[in-house]
Amino acid sequence: MATPPDTLDKVGAGLDALDVPVEAHRPPIWRRFLKTGVPPIIAFALLLGVWQALWASALLPEFQLPAPVNVWNELVRSISSGEAFGILWTSLHRAVLGFLAAVVIATPLGLLIAKVRVVRAAIGSLLTGLQSLPSVAWVPAAILWFGVTPSTIYFVVLMGSVPSIANGLVAGIDQIPPLLPRVGRALGAGRFASARHILLPAALPGYLAGLKQGWAFSWRSLMAAEIIATSPQLGVGLGQYLHNGSSLNDINMVIAAIFLILLVGIGIELLLFRPLERAVLRARGLTGAL
Repeated sequence: MATPPDTLDKVGAGLDALDVPVEAHRPPIWRRFLKTGVPPIIAFALLLGVWQALWASALLPEFQLPAPVNVWNELVRSISSGEAFGILWTSLHRAVLGFLAAVVIATPLGLLIAKVRVVRAAIGSLLTGLQSLPSVAWVPAAILWFGVTPSTIYFVVLMGSVPSIANGLVAGIDQIPPLLPRVGRALGAGRFASARHILLPAALPGYLAGLKQGWAFSWRSLMAAEIIATSPQLGVGLGQYLHNGSSLNDINMVIAAIFLILLVGIGIELLLFRPLERAVLRARGLTGAL
């Protein structure tokens, strides 16, 4: 029995509709703010309220748990005097330079490990072990090798971030369908062209996850290095600022430093990595995950 033409047309139209990505309706700004902006504000207000209640109950002495207003006054003092901006610049420019150097080193290293079996067998496990090694363990050795110099800071940052970025790229390449590299070779793509136009774009979600983790590890490594390696020639970064507060038994300075460190981490996530992640997901039609 022959299938009616109109039925075939409907089936064809349905199949065509499956190939077209559905654009999600973009809600208005106020609704997006209620969904994404209000919950963090409420959480922060609750945390502040609990902190104020604990301070008012006097369960801990003032030098262990200060009043929120005292920490706020310390932040205002450091900002109004310009000290906070110098501290933030010292740490941020080190973190950015170290992270960019780590990307330059880790990207070809990850490609090499992912595509050359001998290299993976030789250093793949070592790279994973380095990723799990606490970055603070590198600080004493780096001081002995380079002295209390900026080289020590950047070495610790590199050792903290390179393994995470490389492993993220390796994981992303391992999840690429084998058909894609074969198609590239059939079209005449060499090793460099295949890596640039096929492997890196296809592995972008895993690579981006490795970049996010690499930044987190580089930021943590930088704080560890700045806390331990202190010298006038290194200037005062956030880690040094935190160390100074601890040395002076100034809990207000300590908590203010912790707040600034946390603020930088949240800011980089919201301003850099989250927009990149959304762009990658949107380009792949994964709007439901946004």
